[in-house]
Amino acid sequence: MSDAAGPGPFRGRRFLLVSTNYAPELTGIGPYATQLAEHWAASGARVRALTGMPHYPSWRLEESYRRVWRTVEIRGGVGVHRRRHYVPPRQTALKRAAFEASILATGLIAPPPGRPDVVISQMPSLAGGVIGARLARHHRVPYLPVVQDLMGAAAAQSGIRGGGRAAAVAAAAERYALRGAALVGVIHESFVPGVRALGVDPGRIRLVPNWTHVQGPTADRAATRARLGWSDGVPVILHSGNMGLKQGLEVLVEAARLTPGVRVVLMGDGNQRDALRARAEGLANVEFLEPAGAEEFTDVLAAADVLAVTQRASVLDMSVPSKLTSYFTSGRPVIASVADEGGTADEVRRSGAGVLVAPEDPAALLEAVQKLAADPAAADALGAEGPRYVARHLSREAGLARFDDLLAEVLRDGQDSGRR
Repeated sequence: MSDAAGPGPFRGRRFLLVSTNYAPELTGIGPYATQLAEHWAASGARVRALTGMPHYPSWRLEESYRRVWRTVEIRGGVGVHRRRHYVPPRQTALKRAAFEASILATGLIAPPPGRPDVVISQMPSLAGGVIGARLARHHRVPYLPVVQDLMGAAAAQSGIRGGGRAAAVAAAAERYALRGAALVGVIHESFVPGVRALGVDPGRIRLVPNWTHVQGPTADRAATRARLGWSDGVPVILHSGNMGLKQGLEVLVEAARLTPGVRVVLMGDGNQRDALRARAEGLANVEFLEPAGAEEFTDVLAAADVLAVTQRASVLDMSVPSKLTSYFTSGRPVIASVADEGGTADEVRRSGAGVLVAPEDPAALLEAVQKLAADPAAADALGAEGPRYVARHLSREAGLARFDDLLAEVLRDGQDSGRR
């Protein structure tokens, strides 16, 4: 961490962070929740985190937590209060509802003790958003939700079974979670219309983009490729992260089916991993890797020729993948098989580090890979824009400072309201 020890702007303040995901989870919103909490603790705040049991992206409880119902850990100066919840191995609207309901029940029944000065919640967890709003109202303190995904839109756009019926329920929960907030943070401007549609005054919306939470690659690229068994003569296109419905990763399997001249690597876990394995059966040029550890993660990314971010064509304004910050850090070109009008496409264009292709179009994706493979100098130049973009806009220091400003504004407004 870059935080210096000693007094900070929040010294002595009591913060409660509600986030279903937290360390030791290495992908998704868990690293952001963890780094925020530890950053505030390092600045002198007394920070508690109310969170679930580690399960993402595999959607399986980590072995060491399988018999744990409630626990308190101290991680990086933060009191981490974990509560047991249901983890569905496969996603349907009904199972997702049960997941959220179990988080809501255990979080409200057994919140961390004490009265915080402010409650912060990380959404997309609907339950986490509702818990944060309820606890802030109970303690009569300011509430600050941060929108990482819009779950109402996700239910409608991601292709989850029963999603259409779930969208209205999810939107109602989001509306409840956001309407009483002091301020609402959003990680991308494409979320603003959706948040406004939920009844939030645009004057209370603040942009707080995510930052890159990983270090740049350090290993020799050729040595990493050799260790992984990747031949220099075959372009490697790598997808890292969650293998869920909204990612639409079938497009990569089908691109591999079109030619043996590329190697498709799917690294990570998720509820669609088994289905993707079955779809790729018999394809020697499709490889599945377990999630890389933090010490080698960006080295593996940097060893690929191209990094892929894919989404179903229906995904527009509900999600901007957190993997992009890591992709940009790795220095390799990005191919984004996503809707042109969505937030993910906006971010790739803004970075200058990738190219866009039509979503759910294996031939278009394959053509883009082959074009980059045929011109390594151009591919390297494109990839080099990623670290530059990170340095300008996505550094950890800049990201944490934006959250500090947002939290200071919430606390200042809360004090001013108390004086009136």
